[in-house]
Amino acid sequence: MRPYLYQSPILIAIIGLCLQSTVLSQALPRRGSNLIPTQVEKLYTKGLRYLTNTQGNDGSWGGGSGARPGVVGLCVLAFLAYGEDPNHGPQSTKIRKAIGYLIAKQNAEGYLGPQMYDHGFATLALAECYGMIDDKRIAPALKKAVALIVKAQKNNSRGAWRYSPETTNADTTVSGCQIVALLAARNAGIPVDDKVIDKGLAYMKSCRSVSGGYGYTSKSSGRVTLTAIGSLCYALAKRKDEKGYDKSTEFLKKNIRSQDGTYPFYFRYYMSQALFQANEELWQSWNKENIRILSASQLSDGSWAGNHGNAYSTAGALLSLALNYRFLPIYEK
Repeated sequence: MRPYLYQSPILIAIIGLCLQSTVLSQALPRRGSNLIPTQVEKLYTKGLRYLTNTQGNDGSWGGGSGARPGVVGLCVLAFLAYGEDPNHGPQSTKIRKAIGYLIAKQNAEGYLGPQMYDHGFATLALAECYGMIDDKRIAPALKKAVALIVKAQKNNSRGAWRYSPETTNADTTVSGCQIVALLAARNAGIPVDDKVIDKGLAYMKSCRSVSGGYGYTSKSSGRVTLTAIGSLCYALAKRKDEKGYDKSTEFLKKNIRSQDGTYPFYFRYYMSQALFQANEELWQSWNKENIRILSASQLSDGSWAGNHGNAYSTAGALLSLALNYRFLPIYEK
């Protein structure tokens, strides 16, 4: 049963009946009047069935990558992005067990490692759940996670992030992950100083070439996935008028048929969001192709296979389709 709630979008006020919370609340909405493509619904329900059937008793998705906080966070987001009610819906137990797993994995300093990738995606999941799930543990866990991101930036020579909180250099993939998590947390009501966001975006800008493409640690060798990450950060920060954003959109447009053979689901996760934020017509075109490719590659058990484990691949694939539903606050323009 879907919740009869309208969400608090990324920078839009809550409308309708909200779940009780001691902080600014956000809630999942009813699906709007827009029709969801039949193929998307089939893909998504099969994918969620796989995640439902393979979650372990501890709330994670098994050994290896499925036990990493980042993967568990992405799986939580995949459920929420379909509009699953985390308190009373049929998958509420699954969602709450996964959140419990994340909180149990957080150390005393607030870290949700083993890498800052994990920390970023797990923090994003906590931020999207904040005020949505009746669990008093989420607020302190999210605040500690945000504080760790801020502290790691202060210790970083480039004002950004890389693999560990102590790292003094940076790259655009890890940094983009932290920026999105911070923006989601701020939207949920957790204070995040503008200077923190500004420094993070300044680093991303330092890796953007005149073509609009983003490199890994510098302006050179612009890649589509990295450009999608950088573009999304500026869009979510409401900086679309910043010089260079349109250039990045053009870069994505020129490479809209690109694929990433090494990290295909990571690519799809970010590309879908970046295009939707930049130009919905571009996203519509890309979305049709994404549906076709994912339809051809989904396995009989509902998962997608990948070299980082099927839970990760499945969550990434589903989240690349989630803009067809637009339930999560982070998906709002």
